[in-house]
Amino acid sequence: MNIRLLSIFFFLAPLLVMTQTKVSGRVFDENDNPVSFANVIFKGSTQGTITDENGTFYLESGDTWSAITVSFLGFETLNVPLDKKVTYNMKIVLSETASELDAVVIISGKQSKKNNPAIDLLRKIWEHKRKNGLNLHKQYEYDKYEKVEFDINTIDSALIKSKLFRGMEFVFDKVDTSRVTGKTYLPIFINESVSRVYGDNTIDKKKEVLKGNKNSGFSDNQVIIDFVDDLYSDFNVYDNYLKFFDKSFVSPLSRTGINTYNYVLTDSAYIDNKWCYNIIYYPRRKNELTFKGDFWVADSTYAIKEINLRASKSANINWVKDIYIEQEFEVLNDSLFLVKRDYMMSDFAFKKKEESRGVYGKRTTLYHNYEFDRVKGKKFYEAEVYNYNEDAFDRDDAFWNENRLEALNKDELGIYKMLDTLKTVKKFKRLYNLGSILASGYVEFNSLPLDYGPVFSTFGFNEVEGLRLRTGGRTYFGRNDLWRLEGFLAYGFKDDKFKYGISGKWLLDKKSRLIISGGNRRDVEQIGASLTTSTDVLGRSLASSSVVGTGANDKLTSINLTSFAIEAEPWRNFILRLGGNYRTLESASSTFSLDYNTDTGIASEIKQYESTLSLFYFPKRKMTGFGVERYEANDDFARLFAQVGRGDKGLFNSDFNYTKLQFSYTQPWQVGGFGRLYTTVETGKTFGEVPLGLLSVIPGNQTYFSIYNTFSQLDFYEFVSDTYASFHLEHNFNGRLFSRIPFLRKFNLREIVSVRGVWGDISQKNIDLNKTDNPNTIPLIAPNDKPYYEYSLGIGNIFKVFRLDFNFRGNYKDEVLNPDARKFGITGSFGFYF
Repeated sequence: MNIRLLSIFFFLAPLLVMTQTKVSGRVFDENDNPVSFANVIFKGSTQGTITDENGTFYLESGDTWSAITVSFLGFETLNVPLDKKVTYNMKIVLSETASELDAVVIISGKQSKKNNPAIDLLRKIWEHKRKNGLNLHKQYEYDKYEKVEFDINTIDSALIKSKLFRGMEFVFDKVDTSRVTGKTYLPIFINESVSRVYGDNTIDKKKEVLKGNKNSGFSDNQVIIDFVDDLYSDFNVYDNYLKFFDKSFVSPLSRTGINTYNYVLTDSAYIDNKWCYNIIYYPRRKNELTFKGDFWVADSTYAIKEINLRASKSANINWVKDIYIEQEFEVLNDSLFLVKRDYMMSDFAFKKKEESRGVYGKRTTLYHNYEFDRVKGKKFYEAEVYNYNEDAFDRDDAFWNENRLEALNKDELGIYKMLDTLKTVKKFKRLYNLGSILASGYVEFNSLPLDYGPVFSTFGFNEVEGLRLRTGGRTYFGRNDLWRLEGFLAYGFKDDKFKYGISGKWLLDKKSRLIISGGNRRDVEQIGASLTTSTDVLGRSLASSSVVGTGANDKLTSINLTSFAIEAEPWRNFILRLGGNYRTLESASSTFSLDYNTDTGIASEIKQYESTLSLFYFPKRKMTGFGVERYEANDDFARLFAQVGRGDKGLFNSDFNYTKLQFSYTQPWQVGGFGRLYTTVETGKTFGEVPLGLLSVIPGNQTYFSIYNTFSQLDFYEFVSDTYASFHLEHNFNGRLFSRIPFLRKFNLREIVSVRGVWGDISQKNIDLNKTDNPNTIPLIAPNDKPYYEYSLGIGNIFKVFRLDFNFRGNYKDEVLNPDARKFGITGSFGFYF
């Protein structure tokens, strides 16, 4: 979970305000059993809902209605009059129809797959699904209006009167009631955007041009917008799996849906002059990533006219109490149905209890003015690296009155003014700043363009420095700064030495994202913590400062690194980087040696300049911001990296000539309803004779933390190579297996399986170069006899935040050849994840 959301939980507080017609209650049969999934609509309309597993419903409308109609197969349809505009806690009893007394329709439990008219209709939907939507035309374009909103909900009078909100009571003037849940809520954030979307199916291209954007005024609003948009990514209900919160829910229209859902045909009616059937669906099993709800399907084209989805309460997902989704389709002709409106709402909360307080995250998207077969040409769709339109963020009220496809209600309109007032309240500023620290790790100084941090790096420990204290900061005028300086100062109490680092970068050209950067760092570091070389001059691995570990963390290096680089992004998500760095390396510990042989004897210090050419490619990556630092808006994209480095003795009095090649490829895979698989492949080779400090160390892990892309059962420097190829596979089943085991199901645990391996080699010349009489010289051994491998079985979502991995060493564990081999170990991690 993105920890930014935690800051919102500081502002929980609405009151009850009434709209036109509201009704809630429960539906029972004559034996006082709740009737699940019954239809409840305002009489004479199509505005309605269905009861949940407990027969409970809530319904509201901006219009005035005099009655509701309750119906379900096997029962008499019942019209219930409404004497008041607001009627809560009704008890409605349905009577079985006379013709059905001998054959009562099952309304809960498993439905038959045979002779089920609902499933017959579902098969027709599968046959016709490619005939629906935008795919019927070569080109398309349409207007898009999007509204993102955050609301705090479920507030009682005790909280309203609490000290937390003293001085901020005015915010409760904007409280409303959710039409979905019936809970009171207070809007605290809103963002609106208007754009024109273009697509060409013949070349598989799509482009969105922003015409206007308006938000409620916080400086980091884009963080919240990106967060919600990533959670509520665009989806197609006809797909087998729908991704929400980084999890794959089984679609009720999926070809695997028959084995996942129960389906019941309940009603038929005309909708927009089209005869449609209503089908209710609900999950066959608990604790799986499934929905419940209903949909209307046209009788001739078998296209979906309306659908609503509500995540089952038992779904294995954290911090989310409720997920509700509506989608409406527009009928253009007998065969063409297009999305007209999306509505998505989630109730974020620490607990899933009905009375617990939380935060609504809502996104409403409307689509309008469809046009087809207007050819734009391939050049039109060529992605722009820089497409920021400053005018789009400064539109007047006339623009919004003309382009807003759905009018804001009075409370939404009041958000802009309310937040301007709220930002002047000191208590709110303190709460907002605390949330900002949790999200970014930096403490902001409002009077200066400086941030202190990152605060999470303040303390560290290793065998060389002992207790390590670190302070640091950065310049920060705003998220889109064109330049930024960063620095830190650290002190080790054991070695009694100061360390420091400073770096800077400057965006010279926005369109090509031409950036120059440079810096210097003097520090103590574990340089064998990763195979792929970092390009961050201030980067320092967790292994350098782990407080506890499986062995002595004394194989550390004193490093003095100076770097300079220039980079550009000529095409979106493709980056070219030309850099140079000069480093001085020597052992930081008396029990660790970097000695190597020279023509004049033994040397202990390495001085080396290296030129690098790096290529980065991130297909399908989405970025926000336009400053020197940008932010990733999604995480489901591949990462490819290739680098060639050249060491030259003729430059800056360097010690070695060599050429180093590196390549890495990381790819996340969504494996349907079976979770997510992460894969990484790394290869590299160093040509030339180089000392240990310049070789490729297979990254061991002597900490008790689970660190991806390291080997948990290897010690630091256990394997060293000049040629290597490694792979890492990690699959998170998201509870798919544990949910089938009755006594484990209620804990919502998640199973993780990992396999990782590496093959490496080292030349005899490099072995001889590094073989000295120093008793602390490390024997250079590479896994060239057979690839080294290990595997892990993990349990995640322990108390929602913890994960334990049980790691097993696969080979190289002979008690004679590898007497110190760690055959088994336990590592862990923690974090906020959905």
